Amino acid sequence: MSTALYDMLRAITTATITTILLKKGIRRCWIEWASGRSSPAADALWGPAFTLRFVPVREDLATPESWAKPVSTRGAIEEMPAGCIAVADAMGITSAGIFGDILTLRMMKRNVAALVTDGVVRDKEGVLASKLPVWCAGTAAPASVNGLTFVGWQEPIGCGGLRDLPRRLHRLRRRRSSGDPAGPSRFRRGGGRRARAHGELYRLRGRARGEASRLYPMNEETKARYAAWKKR
Repeated sequence: MSTALYDMLRAITTATITTILLKKGIRRCWIEWASGRSSPAADALWGPAFTLRFVPVREDLATPESWAKPVSTRGAIEEMPAGCIAVADAMGITSAGIFGDILTLRMMKRNVAALVTDGVVRDKEGVLASKLPVWCAGTAAPASVNGLTFVGWQEPIGCGGLRDLPRRLHRLRRRRSSGDPAGPSRFRRGGGRRARAHGELYRLRGRARGEASRLYPMNEETKARYAAWKKR
């Protein structure tokens, strides 16, 4: 994606995205149960998903020794491309933290844009100190192997009620995460422009308080103005 397209997408609100996707028939488009903390310089982030999948724990496999295996969270991090958003399916389990300060710091060193999970993280102070933007369901001291087994990356997952796929485009705000199930290519083919137009109309409605009855819903005059604006 071009820098210009990213710049345009950053200016679009989460509410606008969900409305545009609703008009395309997509209702499940945001990750639930993940509250957010973002660095001041990254109030709104866009990036392709890098998916990670955990399954219920199997005690003989989920051990501290498993952290050094090729299929491990550490191995996955080394495969993450710069600018991606790590999206981890932890099945909503909140009794075992999937990442701590060491791994989030490593993700920062690899220029990963953010971490989103319906699970929890460890070492809250250390994770915050790493400066990696994180959206999660909270914190827990026990390691992931106390309740989860990591099984792979870059495969279909379910995270916070959202069906997610590798490289799906995500937008993150300070308190919410929204995924685009339609995928980045479909959104790029006109979706961004429609969302920009929709957002402009929304802002116009907010400024013109005395015209609210003609703007939302639009009357014929307003529809004509809107059609002319979209052609600019």
